Amino acid sequence: MHEQRIIEPQRSLEIYGDFDVVVAGGGPAGIAAALAAGRTGRRTLLIERYGFLGGAGTAAGLSTFCGLHSNVYGTHTRTTRGLVDDILDRLDAMDALSKPHLSLGQRIQAQAYDISAYKIAAEDLLADAGVEILYHAFAAGLVKEGDHRIRALFVETKEGRFAITARIFVDATGDADLAHWSGVPIEIGDEHGYTLYPSTMFRINGVDPVKAGAAWELIPKLMAEEEARSGVPFPRKHPIVRPQRNPIEWRSNLTQVKNDDGSPVSGIDARQFSKGEIQGRRQSWDAFDFIRRSVPGFEDAYIVEIAPQLGIRETRRIVGDYQLSQDDILGCRDFDDSIGVNGWPVEAHVSGDVKIVFAPNGSRGYNQIPYRTIVPKQIENLFVVGRCASMTHDGQSSARVSGPCFSMGEAAGIAADLALADGTTPRGVDIWRLQDRLRANGVFLGDARK
Repeated sequence: MHEQRIIEPQRSLEIYGDFDVVVAGGGPAGIAAALAAGRTGRRTLLIERYGFLGGAGTAAGLSTFCGLHSNVYGTHTRTTRGLVDDILDRLDAMDALSKPHLSLGQRIQAQAYDISAYKIAAEDLLADAGVEILYHAFAAGLVKEGDHRIRALFVETKEGRFAITARIFVDATGDADLAHWSGVPIEIGDEHGYTLYPSTMFRINGVDPVKAGAAWELIPKLMAEEEARSGVPFPRKHPIVRPQRNPIEWRSNLTQVKNDDGSPVSGIDARQFSKGEIQGRRQSWDAFDFIRRSVPGFEDAYIVEIAPQLGIRETRRIVGDYQLSQDDILGCRDFDDSIGVNGWPVEAHVSGDVKIVFAPNGSRGYNQIPYRTIVPKQIENLFVVGRCASMTHDGQSSARVSGPCFSMGEAAGIAADLALADGTTPRGVDIWRLQDRLRANGVFLGDARK
Protein backbone atom coordinates (compact mmCIF):
# COMPACT_ATOMS: atom_id res chain seq x y z
CA MET A 1 0.00 0.00 0.00
CA HIS A 2 1.27 3.48 -0.90
CA GLU A 3 2.22 5.53 2.15
CA GLN A 4 -0.13 8.43 2.92
CA ARG A 5 2.03 10.15 5.50
CA ILE A 6 5.67 10.40 6.59
CA ILE A 7 6.73 11.45 10.08
CA GLU A 8 9.12 14.40 10.04
CA PRO A 9 11.91 13.99 12.58
CA GLN A 10 11.99 16.43 15.48
CA ARG A 11 14.65 19.11 15.10
CA SER A 12 16.10 22.06 16.96
CA LEU A 13 15.73 25.42 15.18
CA GLU A 14 18.02 28.40 15.27
CA ILE A 15 16.26 31.58 16.41
CA TYR A 16 16.60 34.20 13.69
CA GLY A 17 15.84 37.00 16.13
CA ASP A 18 13.62 38.27 18.89
CA PHE A 19 11.39 41.28 18.19
CA ASP A 20 8.71 43.42 19.74
CA VAL A 21 6.47 43.08 16.68
CA VAL A 22 6.65 40.57 13.84
CA VAL A 23 4.47 41.15 10.77
CA ALA A 24 3.90 38.27 8.37
CA GLY A 25 3.00 39.46 4.88
CA GLY A 26 4.09 42.53 2.92
CA GLY A 27 0.86 43.70 1.27
CA PRO A 28 -0.85 47.01 2.12
CA ALA A 29 -1.96 45.78 5.56
CA GLY A 30 1.48 44.40 6.39
CA ILE A 31 3.33 47.46 5.12
CA ALA A 32 1.14 49.77 7.20
CA ALA A 33 1.37 47.58 10.31
CA ALA A 34 5.16 47.36 10.17
CA LEU A 35 5.55 51.05 9.34
CA ALA A 36 3.26 52.11 12.20
CA ALA A 37 4.99 49.83 14.70
CA GLY A 38 8.46 50.81 13.51
CA ARG A 39 7.73 54.51 13.86
CA THR A 40 6.85 53.99 17.53
CA GLY A 41 10.40 52.73 18.09
CA ARG A 42 9.41 49.09 18.51
CA ARG A 43 11.87 46.55 17.13
CA THR A 44 9.88 45.35 14.13
CA LEU A 45 10.40 42.63 11.54
CA LEU A 46 8.41 42.30 8.32
CA ILE A 47 8.48 38.84 6.71
CA GLU A 48 7.65 38.47 3.02
CA ARG A 49 7.63 35.37 0.82
CA TYR A 50 8.74 37.27 -2.31
CA GLY A 51 11.71 39.57 -2.82
CA PHE A 52 9.54 42.70 -2.85
CA LEU A 53 6.58 44.29 -1.09
CA GLY A 54 3.10 45.22 -2.26
CA GLY A 55 1.10 41.99 -2.06
CA ALA A 56 -1.54 41.69 -4.76
CA GLY A 57 -0.69 45.23 -5.86
CA THR A 58 2.68 44.00 -7.18
CA ALA A 59 2.85 40.19 -7.16
CA ALA A 60 -0.61 39.88 -8.72
CA GLY A 61 -0.13 42.91 -10.98
CA LEU A 62 -3.02 44.95 -9.61
CA SER A 63 -1.18 48.29 -9.96
CA THR A 64 -4.16 50.25 -8.66
CA PHE A 65 -5.21 51.36 -5.18
CA CYS A 66 -8.90 50.72 -4.61
CA GLY A 67 -10.84 51.91 -1.59
CA LEU A 68 -8.88 55.09 -0.90
CA HIS A 69 -11.88 57.15 -1.98
CA SER A 70 -15.56 57.33 -1.17
CA ASN A 71 -18.52 58.81 -3.03
CA VAL A 72 -19.64 61.14 -0.25
CA TYR A 73 -23.10 62.51 -1.03
CA GLY A 74 -22.18 62.52 -4.71
CA THR A 75 -18.68 64.01 -4.28
CA HIS A 76 -15.60 61.85 -4.82
CA THR A 77 -13.44 62.27 -1.72
CA ARG A 78 -10.29 60.53 -0.47
CA THR A 79 -11.29 59.16 2.90
CA THR A 80 -8.41 56.75 3.63
CA ARG A 81 -5.74 58.83 5.31
CA GLY A 82 -2.76 58.36 7.59
CA LEU A 83 0.39 56.47 6.69
CA VAL A 84 -0.96 55.92 3.19
CA ASP A 85 -0.46 59.67 2.64
CA ASP A 86 3.27 59.12 2.99
CA ILE A 87 3.18 56.28 0.49
CA LEU A 88 1.24 58.35 -2.05
CA ASP A 89 3.51 61.36 -1.50
CA ARG A 90 6.57 59.18 -2.07
CA LEU A 91 5.08 57.74 -5.27
CA ASP A 92 4.10 61.20 -6.48
CA ALA A 93 7.65 62.46 -5.87
CA MET A 94 8.87 59.56 -8.02
CA ASP A 95 6.43 60.61 -10.80
CA ALA A 96 4.84 57.19 -10.37
CA LEU A 97 1.29 58.05 -9.30
CA SER A 98 -1.61 58.70 -11.64
CA LYS A 99 -4.49 60.99 -10.83
CA PRO A 100 -7.58 59.19 -9.49
CA HIS A 101 -9.83 57.81 -12.22
CA LEU A 102 -13.47 56.78 -12.19
CA SER A 103 -14.12 53.06 -11.99
CA LEU A 104 -16.98 50.57 -11.71
CA GLY A 105 -19.53 52.39 -13.81
CA GLN A 106 -18.05 55.82 -13.09
CA ARG A 107 -19.33 55.68 -9.50
CA ILE A 108 -16.13 55.37 -7.48
CA GLN A 109 -12.51 56.46 -7.86
CA ALA A 110 -9.39 54.30 -7.96
CA GLN A 111 -5.76 55.36 -8.36
CA ALA A 112 -3.09 53.71 -10.51
CA TYR A 113 0.62 53.63 -9.72
CA ASP A 114 3.85 52.26 -11.14
CA ILE A 115 4.47 48.81 -9.68
CA SER A 116 8.27 49.09 -9.56
CA ALA A 117 8.12 52.46 -7.84
CA TYR A 118 5.67 51.15 -5.24
CA LYS A 119 8.12 48.41 -4.27
CA ILE A 120 10.90 50.97 -3.75
CA ALA A 121 8.72 53.56 -1.99
CA ALA A 122 7.51 51.02 0.56
CA GLU A 123 11.04 49.79 1.24
CA ASP A 124 12.36 53.33 1.70
CA LEU A 125 9.62 54.24 4.19
CA LEU A 126 10.17 51.07 6.20
CA ALA A 127 13.94 51.62 6.25
CA ASP A 128 13.40 55.16 7.54
CA ALA A 129 11.26 53.70 10.33
CA GLY A 130 13.95 51.18 11.30
CA VAL A 131 11.92 48.15 10.22
CA GLU A 132 13.90 45.04 9.31
CA ILE A 133 12.68 43.17 6.22
CA LEU A 134 13.22 39.45 5.73
CA TYR A 135 12.57 38.50 2.09
CA HIS A 136 12.24 35.05 0.56
CA ALA A 137 10.93 33.70 3.85
CA PHE A 138 7.79 31.59 3.76
CA ALA A 139 5.83 31.38 7.00
CA ALA A 140 5.49 27.65 7.64
CA GLY A 141 4.10 27.11 11.12
CA LEU A 142 4.32 28.26 14.72
CA VAL A 143 4.58 27.10 18.29
CA LYS A 144 2.40 28.37 21.11
CA GLU A 145 3.18 29.22 24.68
CA GLY A 146 0.25 27.72 26.54
CA ASP A 147 -3.15 27.87 24.89
CA HIS A 148 -3.47 31.58 24.22
CA ARG A 149 -0.13 32.99 23.07
CA ILE A 150 2.17 32.50 20.11
CA ARG A 151 5.76 31.92 21.18
CA ALA A 152 7.52 31.69 17.81
CA LEU A 153 6.82 31.71 14.10
CA PHE A 154 8.62 29.26 11.82
CA VAL A 155 9.85 30.42 8.42
CA GLU A 156 11.42 28.49 5.56
CA THR A 157 14.36 30.10 3.76
CA LYS A 158 17.13 28.95 1.46
CA GLU A 159 19.27 28.64 4.59
CA GLY A 160 16.70 26.32 6.10
CA ARG A 161 14.04 26.75 8.75
CA PHE A 162 14.28 29.46 11.42
CA ALA A 163 12.21 30.32 14.47
CA ILE A 164 11.35 33.97 15.10
CA THR A 165 10.13 35.11 18.49
CA ALA A 166 8.12 38.23 19.28
CA ARG A 167 5.89 39.75 21.90
CA ILE A 168 3.15 40.56 19.37
CA PHE A 169 2.49 39.06 15.94
CA VAL A 170 0.51 40.56 13.07
CA ASP A 171 -1.03 38.16 10.55
CA ALA A 172 -1.08 40.04 7.24
CA THR A 173 -0.71 36.92 5.11
CA GLY A 174 -4.07 37.39 3.41
CA ASP A 175 -4.82 33.74 4.16
CA ALA A 176 -4.98 33.99 7.98
CA ASP A 177 -2.10 31.49 8.15
CA LEU A 178 -0.95 32.38 11.67
CA ALA A 179 -4.51 32.53 12.93
CA HIS A 180 -5.31 29.15 11.39
CA TRP A 181 -2.21 27.46 12.78
CA SER A 182 -2.86 28.85 16.25
CA GLY A 183 -6.45 27.62 16.42
CA VAL A 184 -8.35 30.87 15.85
CA PRO A 185 -11.90 30.22 14.52
CA ILE A 186 -12.03 30.78 10.76
CA GLU A 187 -14.49 30.69 7.87
CA ILE A 188 -13.89 30.04 4.17
CA GLY A 189 -16.11 31.46 1.45
CA ASP A 190 -19.88 31.64 1.46
CA GLU A 191 -22.36 29.22 3.01
CA HIS A 192 -21.24 26.62 0.45
CA GLY A 193 -17.52 27.23 1.04
CA TYR A 194 -17.13 29.02 -2.32
CA THR A 195 -14.72 31.96 -2.28
CA LEU A 196 -14.56 34.87 -4.69
CA TYR A 197 -13.13 33.79 -8.05
CA PRO A 198 -9.44 34.64 -8.68
CA SER A 199 -8.05 36.42 -11.74
CA THR A 200 -4.71 36.67 -13.53
CA MET A 201 -3.70 40.23 -14.36
CA PHE A 202 -1.55 41.24 -17.32
CA ARG A 203 -0.12 44.45 -18.74
CA ILE A 204 -0.20 45.47 -22.40
CA ASN A 205 2.41 47.78 -23.92
CA GLY A 206 2.78 49.40 -27.33
CA VAL A 207 -0.74 50.87 -27.37
CA ASP A 208 -1.51 53.89 -29.54
CA PRO A 209 -3.33 56.03 -26.95
CA VAL A 210 -4.84 58.37 -29.53
CA LYS A 211 -6.43 55.58 -31.55
CA ALA A 212 -7.35 53.65 -28.39
CA GLY A 213 -9.17 56.60 -26.83
CA ALA A 214 -11.66 55.40 -24.21
CA ALA A 215 -11.18 51.77 -25.19
CA TRP A 216 -12.26 50.66 -21.72
CA GLU A 217 -15.79 51.59 -22.82
CA LEU A 218 -15.53 49.84 -26.19
CA ILE A 219 -13.99 46.54 -25.09
CA PRO A 220 -17.05 45.24 -23.16
CA LYS A 221 -19.25 45.94 -26.18
CA LEU A 222 -16.87 44.14 -28.53
CA MET A 223 -16.70 41.19 -26.15
CA ALA A 224 -20.50 40.95 -26.04
CA GLU A 225 -20.66 41.03 -29.84
CA GLU A 226 -18.00 38.32 -30.11
CA GLU A 227 -19.84 36.11 -27.64
CA ALA A 228 -23.09 36.53 -29.59
CA ARG A 229 -21.33 35.68 -32.85
CA SER A 230 -19.29 32.73 -31.68
CA GLY A 231 -21.44 31.36 -28.90
CA VAL A 232 -18.29 31.02 -26.77
CA PRO A 233 -18.35 33.09 -23.57
CA PHE A 234 -15.37 34.96 -22.22
CA PRO A 235 -14.24 33.85 -18.75
CA ARG A 236 -16.14 36.73 -17.19
CA LYS A 237 -18.14 39.84 -17.95
CA HIS A 238 -17.23 43.37 -16.79
CA PRO A 239 -13.60 43.53 -17.97
CA ILE A 240 -11.31 46.22 -16.59
CA VAL A 241 -8.77 47.42 -19.16
CA ARG A 242 -7.30 50.81 -18.28
CA PRO A 243 -4.28 52.95 -19.25
CA GLN A 244 -1.43 53.30 -16.78
CA ARG A 245 0.77 56.30 -15.89
CA ASN A 246 2.18 56.16 -19.41
CA PRO A 247 -0.82 55.75 -21.76
CA ILE A 248 1.04 53.38 -24.07
CA GLU A 249 0.71 50.78 -21.28
CA TRP A 250 -2.61 49.36 -20.11
CA ARG A 251 -3.50 47.01 -17.24
CA SER A 252 -5.93 44.21 -17.97
CA ASN A 253 -8.21 42.49 -15.49
CA LEU A 254 -10.63 40.25 -17.37
CA THR A 255 -9.82 36.64 -16.53
CA GLN A 256 -11.44 34.25 -14.09
CA VAL A 257 -10.06 30.85 -13.16
CA LYS A 258 -12.10 27.91 -11.95
CA ASN A 259 -11.90 24.20 -11.29
CA ASP A 260 -13.30 21.54 -13.64
CA ASP A 261 -16.56 21.52 -11.68
CA GLY A 262 -16.93 25.30 -12.08
CA SER A 263 -16.03 26.15 -8.49
CA PRO A 264 -13.47 28.89 -7.70
CA VAL A 265 -9.81 27.90 -7.61
CA SER A 266 -8.61 27.92 -4.01
CA GLY A 267 -5.55 29.93 -3.01
CA ILE A 268 -4.87 27.55 -0.12
CA ASP A 269 -5.03 24.31 -2.11
CA ALA A 270 -1.64 23.67 -3.75
CA ARG A 271 -3.01 21.54 -6.61
CA GLN A 272 -5.82 23.94 -7.45
CA PHE A 273 -3.54 26.95 -7.13
CA SER A 274 -1.03 25.41 -9.55
CA LYS A 275 -3.68 24.59 -12.14
CA GLY A 276 -5.13 28.07 -11.71
CA GLU A 277 -1.82 29.72 -12.53
CA ILE A 278 -1.61 27.77 -15.78
CA GLN A 279 -5.22 28.44 -16.70
CA GLY A 280 -4.92 32.15 -15.90
CA ARG A 281 -1.94 32.63 -18.19
CA ARG A 282 -3.74 30.88 -21.04
CA GLN A 283 -6.81 33.06 -20.52
CA SER A 284 -4.60 36.15 -20.48
CA TRP A 285 -3.04 35.25 -23.82
CA ASP A 286 -6.40 34.47 -25.42
CA ALA A 287 -7.96 37.69 -24.12
CA PHE A 288 -5.00 39.73 -25.35
CA ASP A 289 -5.21 38.10 -28.77
CA PHE A 290 -8.85 39.18 -29.02
CA ILE A 291 -8.05 42.74 -27.94
CA ARG A 292 -5.16 43.04 -30.40
CA ARG A 293 -7.35 41.82 -33.26
CA SER A 294 -10.45 43.80 -32.37
CA VAL A 295 -9.65 47.08 -30.63
CA PRO A 296 -8.30 50.16 -32.46
CA GLY A 297 -4.95 51.28 -31.11
CA PHE A 298 -3.89 47.80 -30.00
CA GLU A 299 -2.79 46.48 -33.40
CA ASP A 300 0.94 46.65 -32.56
CA ALA A 301 0.59 46.03 -28.83
CA TYR A 302 2.17 43.18 -26.91
CA ILE A 303 2.00 41.67 -23.44
CA VAL A 304 4.83 43.16 -21.39
CA GLU A 305 4.03 41.10 -18.30
CA ILE A 306 1.65 38.46 -17.01
CA ALA A 307 1.56 38.91 -13.24
CA PRO A 308 3.93 36.65 -11.29
CA GLN A 309 1.03 35.30 -9.24
CA LEU A 310 -2.66 34.57 -9.65
CA GLY A 311 -4.72 37.28 -7.99
CA ILE A 312 -6.44 35.66 -5.00
CA ARG A 313 -9.36 37.64 -3.57
CA GLU A 314 -10.46 35.45 -0.69
CA THR A 315 -9.39 32.38 1.25
CA ARG A 316 -9.68 32.10 5.04
CA ARG A 317 -11.27 34.81 7.19
CA ILE A 318 -11.13 34.87 10.96
CA VAL A 319 -14.19 35.05 13.18
CA GLY A 320 -13.28 37.86 15.56
CA ASP A 321 -15.23 39.85 18.11
CA TYR A 322 -17.23 41.36 15.23
CA GLN A 323 -17.68 40.39 11.58
CA LEU A 324 -18.11 43.29 9.16
CA SER A 325 -21.10 42.48 6.93
CA GLN A 326 -22.65 43.55 3.65
CA ASP A 327 -25.41 45.30 5.61
CA ASP A 328 -22.71 47.34 7.36
CA ILE A 329 -21.17 48.29 4.02
CA LEU A 330 -24.39 49.24 2.27
CA GLY A 331 -25.86 50.87 5.37
CA CYS A 332 -22.76 53.07 5.89
CA ARG A 333 -22.70 51.88 9.49
CA ASP A 334 -20.87 53.59 12.35
CA PHE A 335 -18.90 51.84 15.11
CA ASP A 336 -17.66 53.27 18.41
CA ASP A 337 -14.33 51.51 17.89
CA SER A 338 -13.68 52.90 14.40
CA ILE A 339 -10.10 52.66 13.08
CA GLY A 340 -10.83 54.10 9.63
CA VAL A 341 -13.44 54.07 6.90
CA ASN A 342 -14.21 52.11 3.74
CA GLY A 343 -16.10 53.47 0.74
CA TRP A 344 -15.59 50.64 -1.76
CA PRO A 345 -18.78 48.88 -2.93
CA VAL A 346 -19.50 45.19 -2.55
CA GLU A 347 -17.56 43.70 -5.49
CA ALA A 348 -18.50 40.03 -5.73
CA HIS A 349 -16.58 37.99 -8.29
CA VAL A 350 -19.08 35.23 -8.99
CA SER A 351 -19.09 32.61 -11.72
CA GLY A 352 -18.61 34.33 -15.07
CA ASP A 353 -19.37 37.80 -13.78
CA VAL A 354 -18.66 40.59 -11.32
CA LYS A 355 -21.62 41.89 -9.31
CA ILE A 356 -21.24 45.40 -7.93
CA VAL A 357 -23.54 46.74 -5.22
CA PHE A 358 -23.14 50.32 -4.01
CA ALA A 359 -24.53 52.07 -0.97
CA PRO A 360 -27.72 53.97 -1.93
CA ASN A 361 -27.36 57.03 -4.15
CA GLY A 362 -27.02 60.19 -2.12
CA SER A 363 -25.73 58.34 0.95
CA ARG A 364 -22.63 59.19 2.96
CA GLY A 365 -20.83 56.56 0.91
CA TYR A 366 -18.62 54.94 3.55
CA ASN A 367 -18.81 52.74 6.62
CA GLN A 368 -16.51 52.81 9.62
CA ILE A 369 -14.18 49.85 10.22
CA PRO A 370 -14.38 48.48 13.77
CA TYR A 371 -11.22 47.65 15.70
CA ARG A 372 -12.87 44.37 16.69
CA THR A 373 -12.44 43.04 13.13
CA ILE A 374 -8.66 42.77 13.60
CA VAL A 375 -8.72 41.18 17.06
CA PRO A 376 -9.01 37.38 16.88
CA LYS A 377 -10.51 35.12 19.47
CA GLN A 378 -8.43 32.77 21.66
CA ILE A 379 -4.93 34.14 20.91
CA GLU A 380 -3.82 37.08 23.07
CA ASN A 381 -0.78 38.39 21.20
CA LEU A 382 -2.05 38.38 17.61
CA PHE A 383 -3.65 40.87 15.24
CA VAL A 384 -5.17 39.74 11.93
CA VAL A 385 -5.33 42.43 9.24
CA GLY A 386 -6.21 42.71 5.56
CA ARG A 387 -8.54 40.52 3.52
CA CYS A 388 -8.42 37.77 6.15
CA ALA A 389 -9.76 39.97 8.98
CA SER A 390 -13.11 39.31 10.67
CA MET A 391 -15.69 39.86 7.95
CA THR A 392 -18.52 37.91 6.39
CA HIS A 393 -18.09 36.64 2.85
CA ASP A 394 -20.15 39.53 1.46
CA GLY A 395 -18.54 42.11 3.72
CA GLN A 396 -15.10 40.92 2.64
CA SER A 397 -16.17 41.45 -0.99
CA SER A 398 -15.89 45.16 -0.19
CA ALA A 399 -13.36 45.62 2.60
CA ARG A 400 -10.65 43.38 1.09
CA VAL A 401 -9.28 46.17 -1.12
CA SER A 402 -6.17 48.22 -0.42
CA GLY A 403 -7.73 51.25 1.31
CA PRO A 404 -9.29 49.35 4.24
CA CYS A 405 -6.20 47.11 4.41
CA PHE A 406 -3.95 50.14 4.94
CA SER A 407 -6.28 51.32 7.72
CA MET A 408 -6.38 47.94 9.47
CA GLY A 409 -2.61 47.61 9.32
CA GLU A 410 -1.91 51.07 10.68
CA ALA A 411 -4.30 50.49 13.58
CA ALA A 412 -2.65 47.15 14.40
CA GLY A 413 0.85 48.68 14.44
CA ILE A 414 -0.15 51.48 16.82
CA ALA A 415 -2.29 49.18 18.95
CA ALA A 416 0.68 46.84 19.30
CA ASP A 417 2.72 49.69 20.74
CA LEU A 418 -0.08 50.57 23.18
CA ALA A 419 -0.51 46.95 24.27
CA LEU A 420 3.22 46.54 24.89
CA ALA A 421 3.45 49.84 26.76
CA ASP A 422 0.49 49.00 29.01
CA GLY A 423 1.31 45.32 29.46
CA THR A 424 -2.04 44.30 28.05
CA THR A 425 -3.40 42.30 25.14
CA PRO A 426 -4.79 43.60 21.83
CA ARG A 427 -8.28 43.13 23.25
CA GLY A 428 -7.33 45.23 26.27
CA VAL A 429 -6.11 48.26 24.32
CA ASP A 430 -7.83 51.52 25.26
CA ILE A 431 -9.77 52.30 22.07
CA TRP A 432 -9.95 56.04 22.85
CA ARG A 433 -6.18 56.27 23.14
CA LEU A 434 -5.79 54.29 19.93
CA GLN A 435 -8.20 56.57 18.11
CA ASP A 436 -6.37 59.66 19.38
CA ARG A 437 -3.09 58.22 18.07
CA LEU A 438 -4.69 57.46 14.72
CA ARG A 439 -6.11 60.98 14.44
CA ALA A 440 -2.67 62.38 15.26
CA ASN A 441 -1.39 60.38 12.26
CA GLY A 442 -4.01 62.02 10.06
CA VAL A 443 -6.38 59.03 9.88
CA PHE A 444 -9.99 59.93 9.10
CA LEU A 445 -12.16 57.85 11.42
CA GLY A 446 -15.47 59.07 10.05
CA ASP A 447 -16.79 60.26 13.40
CA ALA A 448 -17.76 63.63 14.80
CA ARG A 449 -14.32 64.10 16.37
CA LYS A 450 -12.76 63.62 12.91
